[in-house]
Amino acid sequence: MWIQPEEVLLAGALWVSERANPFFILQRRRGHGRGGGLSGLLVGTLDVVLDSSARVAPYRILLQTADSQIYWSIACGSSRKEITEHWDWLESNLLQTISIFENDEDVTTFVKGKICGIIAEENRLKQGEEQEEDSGKFREAELKMRRLFGMPDEEKLVNYYSCSYWKGRVPRQGWLYLSVNHLCFYSFLLGKEVTLVVPWTEVTQLEKNATLVFPESIRVSTRHTEHFFSMFLTINDTFKLMEQLANIAMRQLLDNEAFAADRSLPKPCKTLKNVSALKRDFDARAKNEWYRTMFRLTQEERLDGHTDCTLWTPFAKMHVVGQLFISNNYICFNSREEDLCQLIIPLREVSIVEKADSSSVLPCPVSISTKNKMNFLFANLKDRDFLVQRISDFLQRTPDRSWGDHSPLSLIGHSVSSSLPGCSSAGSDHKVRHYHPGLPTSSQSLLQLYHRDAPEDLGPKAMKERMKEEAWNIHFSEFGRGVCMYRTSRTRELILNGIPESLRGELWLLFSGAQNEMASHPGYYGDLVEQAMGLCSLATEEIERDLHRSMPEHRAFQNETGIAALRRVLTAYAHRNPGIGYCQAMNIVTSVLLLYCTEEEAFWLLVALCERMLPDYYNTRVVGALVDQGVFEELTRAFLPLLYEHMQELGVISTISLSWFLTLFLSVMPFDSAVLLVDCFFYEGIKVIFQVALAVLHDNMDALLSCTDEGEAMTILGRYLDNVVNKQTVTPPIPHLHALLTSGDTPPPEIDVFDLIKSSYEKFGSLRSDIIEQMRFKQRLKVIQSLEDTAKRSVVRAMMTESAFSIEELEELYCLFKSKHMTSCYWGPSGSAAERHDPSLPYLEQYRIEPAQFTQLFTALAPWICGGHTPTLSARLFRLLDQNQDGLINFKEFITGLSGMYHGDMTEKLKLLYKLHLPPALCPEEAESALEATRFFTEDEQREPSFLSNLDSLQQQAVTPGEEGKDGEEDIEEKKEVKDYRYYLRMWAKEKEPKRETIKDLPRMNQEQFIELCKTLYNMFSEELLEQELYHSIATVASLLLRIGEVGKKFSNGSKKVESAAQAMPHTQVLLANPQKEEVLSEGASSESQVCQALADAQLEPVAPLTSDEEAKDDTSVSSYSVVSSGSLQCEDIADDTVLIGGREQRRGSVLDADWSITFEQVLASMLTEPPLVDFFEKKTDIQAKMAACKIQRAVERQTSSTSDHELSQHST
Repeated sequence: MWIQPEEVLLAGALWVSERANPFFILQRRRGHGRGGGLSGLLVGTLDVVLDSSARVAPYRILLQTADSQIYWSIACGSSRKEITEHWDWLESNLLQTISIFENDEDVTTFVKGKICGIIAEENRLKQGEEQEEDSGKFREAELKMRRLFGMPDEEKLVNYYSCSYWKGRVPRQGWLYLSVNHLCFYSFLLGKEVTLVVPWTEVTQLEKNATLVFPESIRVSTRHTEHFFSMFLTINDTFKLMEQLANIAMRQLLDNEAFAADRSLPKPCKTLKNVSALKRDFDARAKNEWYRTMFRLTQEERLDGHTDCTLWTPFAKMHVVGQLFISNNYICFNSREEDLCQLIIPLREVSIVEKADSSSVLPCPVSISTKNKMNFLFANLKDRDFLVQRISDFLQRTPDRSWGDHSPLSLIGHSVSSSLPGCSSAGSDHKVRHYHPGLPTSSQSLLQLYHRDAPEDLGPKAMKERMKEEAWNIHFSEFGRGVCMYRTSRTRELILNGIPESLRGELWLLFSGAQNEMASHPGYYGDLVEQAMGLCSLATEEIERDLHRSMPEHRAFQNETGIAALRRVLTAYAHRNPGIGYCQAMNIVTSVLLLYCTEEEAFWLLVALCERMLPDYYNTRVVGALVDQGVFEELTRAFLPLLYEHMQELGVISTISLSWFLTLFLSVMPFDSAVLLVDCFFYEGIKVIFQVALAVLHDNMDALLSCTDEGEAMTILGRYLDNVVNKQTVTPPIPHLHALLTSGDTPPPEIDVFDLIKSSYEKFGSLRSDIIEQMRFKQRLKVIQSLEDTAKRSVVRAMMTESAFSIEELEELYCLFKSKHMTSCYWGPSGSAAERHDPSLPYLEQYRIEPAQFTQLFTALAPWICGGHTPTLSARLFRLLDQNQDGLINFKEFITGLSGMYHGDMTEKLKLLYKLHLPPALCPEEAESALEATRFFTEDEQREPSFLSNLDSLQQQAVTPGEEGKDGEEDIEEKKEVKDYRYYLRMWAKEKEPKRETIKDLPRMNQEQFIELCKTLYNMFSEELLEQELYHSIATVASLLLRIGEVGKKFSNGSKKVESAAQAMPHTQVLLANPQKEEVLSEGASSESQVCQALADAQLEPVAPLTSDEEAKDDTSVSSYSVVSSGSLQCEDIADDTVLIGGREQRRGSVLDADWSITFEQVLASMLTEPPLVDFFEKKTDIQAKMAACKIQRAVERQTSSTSDHELSQHST
């Protein structure tokens, strides 16, 4: 690239001059490329260690003048090709101009001005495109990464670090490049080059550890190897970025969610040194994720900034030190001391923001008032004016409660159509809506409906419940009520004592963050129900099946009111989020939500659970629950090591924990007890579930240690959980089905759920959410990679019966196929990546590739390599395998095609080859190009598929009128028969039976298709050892098949005269005395000449009589085709006086013989007469060597300096 001219005092130091003229010098840096000796090795080593190669490109152009000792660097390049283009431009555009200058200073001034003008023009053109935010040094490093590892421009570098890579026992100092999709390392020390490329999707473990051997190192594990990196300047930042990149890769494997840069990220005021725009993006993502998790906000919320401040707390009469956070919809505060105070203020609730009077006691205060008359006072703000301005800007963008003409559905959800605003229009009032304010569950919870007429209870439990309600009322009066409530340690104490039933729904909405989403999207649920109800899908079928299994012991779900509400909520959510749809445990959780909330509130609580609080729990593979199961095992090993070892031997932990986590203990514990855990869960998050699970194991440790099998341990834990009771509940006890089934003669003692929760906090309260998130990341890598391995094993098992490949070969082929799919996800169009991967499909059909990727695999793996004809053959095989014609093929279809080429006998291989030259594999355009006469064959093309239909029509014309009438009578009689259901069942069963294709079922091959087959065979033998024998054999077979086709044409036509090519182009043949005989002969000659010409076009040099003078000059060798054409393709039936006009004129005169055709049996029989062809197609080919070569050759090949040297030689010549 052109660079701003810079002075260079020592032009020869560390550089080698390769080209020169009186004004310019092209130089290559020592150590780059081949050669260079010891000095080149030293310079290359210094460049890598000191990172000077990131700042200094390996090629440069200097401006020099005769009288000056100062050189000016005007251009640099990362490759030989790039720098040569600049050199050629200088020679052709500037050299002649500056040679007429008399003064050297004028030359220097002119060239510098010209280069600066070019750079300014390039920058002006770039301004309309994406603005460059990265520093010059970082862009140099990105160019170096692409040059070293052969990455395309789509691969973006996030950051790079100096570190040591441990190769054996020797550390290699070099540079670690972290791109969006790959981890790369490069080192060059004294001639020893180390290059490493690891796709993030192959990483199975990522750990930061410190040992005696590897102090402060990062271990990156894949399925087959481990890599250690150490000597980082900032190992924590590096590891955090690696975690983020690995997480994105896991998301790609899980649901094909590719990385997309955040375009709305605010640009920095100045270019940050060594920090790329992508690195800023990743840092912002990490902060946003932490912010949303801390305050339970939606995924759309983005942190704008934060600052230290103090908050006046009226309940404590003191200023609390903490941080103020501002995002596009919220103002949040979190105290520095944990659990002291937390505050969430939605901007939609803010009425006034003003700067209060500053004093020494209260410097720089800001007062925020809300619509419910609450006032918040923040002080000690560093930049108060800027803060107030930002809040004002966000307030102006905050929509009012009146939504105007915009439907709230346009703001959230994935399945919203353009017709949705019409759902609430006047025209829709005429039909009854599925969800409307008149429904009982739209304004009341199910418990309120069924306790409405119950007599007032004045017992001790009821009094205890009222005392709880009064305690919460006092809390509301002191700390506020609603979204803007102060959340303190006192709030947690009240929750641990149990939320009263009358407030449970309200507080669940508040602490989960669902209240904010519901308030921001009024009417969304009602419109979604209208759109979802009545649609039929796999999710709705599963919902209907499970409706009556959802808490059947509770009377609220023993009638249609509760069942209908549950149906509406589950169906609406399945429609909102098709990626999750419906999972079995969702019905249990949702039924509990409906007991305490209205329908709409239950829906938004379900959204909060599935999308934020329990991420990936309810997708098709319950990945989130499996991840937390792994976290639970790790916590058990840390807190209860003895029990962990014993439980692992029995395999109990993985069995019990899945149901505990998926249903939040609701399916394994009495309802009145489990609902208290749900109270704590909505406030504390998943850590409460882990704490209680550990407490359950701890309480049963002695009994579990004495167990000898899995069943005994399951019984102990099941009976323990069945007897966890809530002695303070006011509702009548609901019988627990599991308890009824497992209760014995002597039930174990009851356990108070409050004691269980209290002991979990006392023994395992040290658990922190950030630690759990780190453990989740570690387990997520294991779980997703384990699921991928399971998918691979399932695919291999399924394909073992349908192909002759071994297990190892199928596994390797699956990995290669999947890697091609992942490459398309990295660098292909973002919109089409999701279309090629559908996790809901069977494993065999999940990954799919497109024609370009199939061609790459075919070229690398197929045994039939046809040189330049290979892409054409690959495209035909793709069309043949793509049965549903969606432009994609799955792994099963891929293996079917490959297995036929490798493991079929000669008949199977020839059958596949035969099919590749028939529709749909052979498209009409290819058939036309075979004859190179498209403009003459438009009519023939329309008649092409009608060869067999012509025969059928002839047969139909031959039917006598009497026979025709007889058939008609039979048809009428047949219509009169009444067929019973058994007849149709037999017909249906017959249709469903797999029909085995025989060689007689294959259609006939016409002349165009036969010519294409000959071209393919000719190209297929070009690299064989017995090349000459194979060419001779195929020429003999082609000649024989041509004569067979001619004979078949005579039989099929009978005495019918076929209009020959002489009528279309009479000047191409010399007619003899017997016109009828000559017509047939000329047609035969024309057919053979077409094949000759097609074969000549397909391979090697043309026949001498058919070449022009210029082409004959270049022909220095006798081609195989010359032997063929002079020998076996001579047709003995052609009369001596028949004249054939050769060359292009003969091809123009030839027309498609629509009546010529051959069958597969004729092709097979002809092939069997030639031993070389039989040996070729019966030969067994090993795919192992091709797979090994394909594995060694990485998907992204590293560009070596040898290619650059080759480029130089090409340019120099």
